[in-house]
Amino acid sequence: MAYGDSVDPKNRVVAIVLVGLFTAVLGYGLVNGLNISIVKKIAEKLDVVDVEEPPPPEEPPPPPPDNVLPPPPPVVTPPSPIPPPVTTNTIQSVPKAPPTPPPPVFTPPAPPAPPPPDLSQAGSPRGNPARWATNDDYPARAMREEREGTTGFRVTYGTDGRVTSCDITSSSGHADLDAETCKLITRRARFNPGKDRAGNPTGGTYSNRIRWQIPR
Repeated sequence: MAYGDSVDPKNRVVAIVLVGLFTAVLGYGLVNGLNISIVKKIAEKLDVVDVEEPPPPEEPPPPPPDNVLPPPPPVVTPPSPIPPPVTTNTIQSVPKAPPTPPPPVFTPPAPPAPPPPDLSQAGSPRGNPARWATNDDYPARAMREEREGTTGFRVTYGTDGRVTSCDITSSSGHADLDAETCKLITRRARFNPGKDRAGNPTGGTYSNRIRWQIPR
């Protein structure tokens, strides 16, 4: 705002009158040959009037500029979820070799106890089995009919060596010859009884066969 715009109109009129009066006096002094001292005195009188200028009005603050964006928010960097690795001085100890185990001590097993002496013994015929049946024992009817054959038998004997039973294991094909075989063996055969492991007498069995043949 210009200075002239801020002066009160009344003060402007007074100033104009004073200036005009000063100009007139000055011209009058020049015309009448007034000395400079008169002019100074008049000027001093004119200086007595002090025109007080009002203080300029306070200027209002400038309006905020349009379309001004708000300042961006401060960028805050979040802390890293993974903590930084912690460097530690790891001292690796060298594992010591395990002590060598002592060699195993082999203890041989105890020898088994010796078995008891085996006193078992099989029985045996007493005498010659060929004499248990002779040609004199040939059945007369079978001889007349000239029937021949071989009869197989098995006898069982007891601890006294006597025959307790007789069985025909293979037939001669003639019943009378088979029956005569068991009858003769049961009556004549005798055995030495066998023995068990403890040496006790035991019975047993004996098998053989008789061939019936007509003497020529």
